[in-house]
Amino acid sequence: MNLLELRRLEVGYGGIKAVKGIDLSVAKGELVCLIGTNGAGKTTTLKSIAGLLPVPADAILYDGAPIGGVRAFELVRRGLALVPEGRGIFGQLTVEENLAMGAYARSDSAAVKLDLQHVYELFPRLAERRSQSGGTLSGGEQQMLAIGRALMSRPKLLLLDEPSMGLAPLLVQKIFETVLAVAKEGVTILLVEQNARLALEVSSRGYVMETGLITLQGPARDLLNDPKVRAAYLGEAD
Repeated sequence: MNLLELRRLEVGYGGIKAVKGIDLSVAKGELVCLIGTNGAGKTTTLKSIAGLLPVPADAILYDGAPIGGVRAFELVRRGLALVPEGRGIFGQLTVEENLAMGAYARSDSAAVKLDLQHVYELFPRLAERRSQSGGTLSGGEQQMLAIGRALMSRPKLLLLDEPSMGLAPLLVQKIFETVLAVAKEGVTILLVEQNARLALEVSSRGYVMETGLITLQGPARDLLNDPKVRAAYLGEAD
């Protein structure tokens, strides 16, 4: 069963259409990637799913129900979490306060404590810096914090927007190891990532987006071997 379905999704800014009627689906428990160049419409797509941009009521189905027009905070309560491009952490709050913000809609305090410990197990560096303000963390630590904060909402669907951006290779590896670990725990993930090779290597399926349209889709392994993908996104010529 699909946890997420986009049906002819269109999103515009003023008179310009950034997303031009795309179809996309993510099954429960699946890790799916959306790749493409800057300006293709990937971030706009994620923001639309997360309730941050207005869309037609029936253009997005989540867990079988239309969510167009549902406010972002309500979607968080329903198990949909976005880790935004640029991380968006609260710089003046401590690491632990940032993580607590991720659980603001929850009232199961005992389970929240367990989830906090789980985040610290996934990211030991955050445990070491739990009393440090978020704004003083390195870029990689801030990305860990942004993912950890989203996990504190106990999401069914996790939207990840460019988690590797600006990070050193070793930190990218750590972030993606954690993404795979979270996926193995049963969290459904839609990943937007400019590192196309890495995105396709960790995903079961992929979509390629160009100028607001889905131009290719299929099993990630097939896309990795597709000559067009290899030439355009993996830096390999025929």
